[in-house]
Amino acid sequence: MASSRAVPNLRFRQLRGQRSPGEFAALVRRAAREIGEQVACDARYVGRVEAGEIRCPNYAYERVFLHMFPGLTLADLGFSDRETVRGRAARGRTPRPPDPYNSSNGTNSIDRTNSTYSNEESDVLRRAFMTGGTVTVAAASLGFGPLPGTEALRSDLPRQRVGASEVSAVEAAVRQIRLLDDRHGADGLYRRAAQPLRAAYALLDAGATTRGSTADRLAAGAGELAISVGWLAHDSGRLEDARSHYAEALATARVAGDTALEAHAFCNTSFLARDAGRHREAVRAAQAGQRAAGQLGSDRLLALLTLREAGAWAGLGDRPGCERALSRAQTLFGRGPSDTDPEWMSFFGEPELQALEAQCWSALGDWPRAARHAHRAAALQDPHFARNLALYRAQLAADLARADAPAEAAAVGEQVLDALEGDVESTRIRAMLADTARVLGSRRGTPGVASFLDRHAATATAARV
Repeated sequence: MASSRAVPNLRFRQLRGQRSPGEFAALVRRAAREIGEQVACDARYVGRVEAGEIRCPNYAYERVFLHMFPGLTLADLGFSDRETVRGRAARGRTPRPPDPYNSSNGTNSIDRTNSTYSNEESDVLRRAFMTGGTVTVAAASLGFGPLPGTEALRSDLPRQRVGASEVSAVEAAVRQIRLLDDRHGADGLYRRAAQPLRAAYALLDAGATTRGSTADRLAAGAGELAISVGWLAHDSGRLEDARSHYAEALATARVAGDTALEAHAFCNTSFLARDAGRHREAVRAAQAGQRAAGQLGSDRLLALLTLREAGAWAGLGDRPGCERALSRAQTLFGRGPSDTDPEWMSFFGEPELQALEAQCWSALGDWPRAARHAHRAAALQDPHFARNLALYRAQLAADLARADAPAEAAAVGEQVLDALEGDVESTRIRAMLADTARVLGSRRGTPGVASFLDRHAATATAARV
């Protein structure tokens, strides 16, 4: 039994130096961007490495670490040999045939540790994490089979122990869905994501007698997965489905006493209520989220929830209330990130701040001001996040059209069409662009507008076929 115990990685801890885990995680993410990788590194991941829970990083993290510390090997960084780690995991199991989606192609972002994924992990998450495929391949892969760990969903499940590997599978599914949504949007993913969500809640039910950190992680993972799937429904125009998923996450948070999950659920519930025209509900949900988040010490989370409140006040036409909330949000955001910021908030930087403020001014009818903020959001957004960049540009096109800048609106609209004809699939973005086309319909004589309108009509027709 002693041999299975995690051994702290003291070499990696030394490399972190005087930086906090959160600060070091930010350096890892920055280094990843430098070489075209994307890793969801946070303080918790750094802690797991230093605790020895991650004995060998996946290929994406390996490339990032070797980029950060040129001249060093994985052994120099305190990691074990990959073959050794896998060999122990595979001991006593029947060998599997070669897998064309094996992590040797460099696209697998699932960490293998002695307590998480084994060589029996499903093709689902490996294939879902392909960075070079289309959204169709990536989305379909979520439904090709069960999550790793969901083999426990057999008739004899009540006699099975829900442990770390099942919990890690749920957490990985959350990260997979978020990554694919960042790159492609929700439309092609929503229905496929229902399978891992059902599996996660079945595991939660099966593990009702589980105690301690495993139970806490399982509840948090299932709730976060419900929010992620709810967001896919939300972004693809299935608002009632989204409301159901967010309510499920909130109930899970309340039962588990998880204030972080509760704050996240209220954040998304407020956003959804605003989109559905239930602005007073959106205010109440945002304020409830702020009360929950107040216990967590994350100024960035409070900033986002306060922006949700601002958007709700704008929807009610309450400009003073909106401006007060915007001022509070800007102050909170200005305090900077911290180790207590939730992992799911990796999308929330300056571009998102600008975009949410643009939405407020749009709702208040101040189109030129909205356009200025939307332009900043699009200019600051990392192109790697294709879905958000297309969203910010769609917002900009809509604001420009109403700000009596039809040529500029058409030019930005063309960029959005480029994204929609590529890998981005989002009903929200298509709806925004359709609204812009309606506004520009009477300005066909303006240079560039006719071309945009004709192309938009052709694209909309193709999407319906």
